[in-house]
Amino acid sequence: MADYDYDLFIIGAGSGGVRAARMATSYGARVGIAEDSRVGGTCVIRGCVPKKLLVYASGFAEEFEWAHGYGWTVEGARFDWPTLIANKDKEIDRLNGLYLQTLKNNNVVLHEARAALVDAHTISLTKDGKEVGRVTADKILVATGGWPAMPDVPGAEHAISSNEAFDLPALPRRILIAGAGYIAVEFACIFNGLGSQVIQLYRGEQILRGFDRDVRDTVATEMRKKGIDIRVNCSLIARIDKREDGSLLVTQESGETIETDAVMYAVGRNPKSGGMGLAEVGVTMDDIGAIVIDDDFRTSVPNIFALGDVTHRFQLTPVAIAEAMAFTATQFANRPTTMDYRDIPTAVFTQPPVGTCGLTEEEARERYDEIDVYKADFRPMLHTLGGSSERTLMKLIVDAKTDRVLGAHMVGHDAGEIIQGIGIAIKCGATKAQFDATVAIHPTAAEEFVTMRTPVPRLKQAAE
Repeated sequence: MADYDYDLFIIGAGSGGVRAARMATSYGARVGIAEDSRVGGTCVIRGCVPKKLLVYASGFAEEFEWAHGYGWTVEGARFDWPTLIANKDKEIDRLNGLYLQTLKNNNVVLHEARAALVDAHTISLTKDGKEVGRVTADKILVATGGWPAMPDVPGAEHAISSNEAFDLPALPRRILIAGAGYIAVEFACIFNGLGSQVIQLYRGEQILRGFDRDVRDTVATEMRKKGIDIRVNCSLIARIDKREDGSLLVTQESGETIETDAVMYAVGRNPKSGGMGLAEVGVTMDDIGAIVIDDDFRTSVPNIFALGDVTHRFQLTPVAIAEAMAFTATQFANRPTTMDYRDIPTAVFTQPPVGTCGLTEEEARERYDEIDVYKADFRPMLHTLGGSSERTLMKLIVDAKTDRVLGAHMVGHDAGEIIQGIGIAIKCGATKAQFDATVAIHPTAAEEFVTMRTPVPRLKQAAE
């Protein structure tokens, strides 16, 4: 057997890469990892964590309003963007330090450099454009994640992505957000909650494509009620011009114009796979640069593997971590493990937030002969004194033949927290009868998931 510097070398020290490094060393492997940015990856440095902090910050304005109905008078409250960003940065620094300590505690050798493949077992490390060394490894894992897509239109250099949104020097008075997925709707709510005037543009007919239709419609309704100007069926941005006063003039392909102070593109993320020598050593990628892998995360080169967003399967941090666990168990613990992508729970931190797990109603109707749909739409107890008109949606999708719960969806306060528990039940194959047999916790919103008894009329029955 060849004498390599490492049993495993990982390119990318994000959530997936760090978890793979930690687990591989626990199985006795010698592990090295390369990162040319900060350890922690998108989620910790420029994604989930700082975004959630901004979500918390943006929710206080509404809570101050609701407080009045509960006897509280909040006077003199004001928001300061620089304070929020400075405190966010302190937390990210703390987490970055914890990730560094994790690597050190687990005897993972960190190379703070950019890595590129020389051949299937050799990695070149560069810093500031100069090669600072080469290492060899028996197995190589690519876990470099993704990067925001930025359309090639005149004036695109005046726009920002979610990366830059976390470090703006000032809160924009007006912002236009292009896109309608997770990131777009979350930042629309963040900026709106902090006081910006928000316009959201989307060329499709409704935001949050791929989610349950009732969820999409409910979120759009609630966002509009809060003052967000969601414009669907819109033409794309044709150009962005910067004016002398620093404002921006956005011209759409239809010829319509919009004046704003900032433009943010949130139109998807592409795999970060370029400039690493992957194609040169024979690693197959698709037309957007996603690394093609099999069920064991193996690429077209037998000793090179990939996981996480760079494979463009499920762009979720917990998925990358679970993939890392499966990969290391298979390769280093002699315990073959296949990643199960079914019934992955997830949340969208809009206001109100979304929690979802399993099949949408639309997906279930395509896959099953007959389904039952249970739905609750109500004004939550929180808002009875607070005065808000915000509503909560809960929905269960059930296979009429087996009674198994196929999907659960919620729009409302704490949806993400609630759906995590529901996700366990769905993963275990729980039936609607078992949901019904579960005693409710009262008074909570979550109790609706175990008290919905009457399904909505089936489509076939409705047609009759």
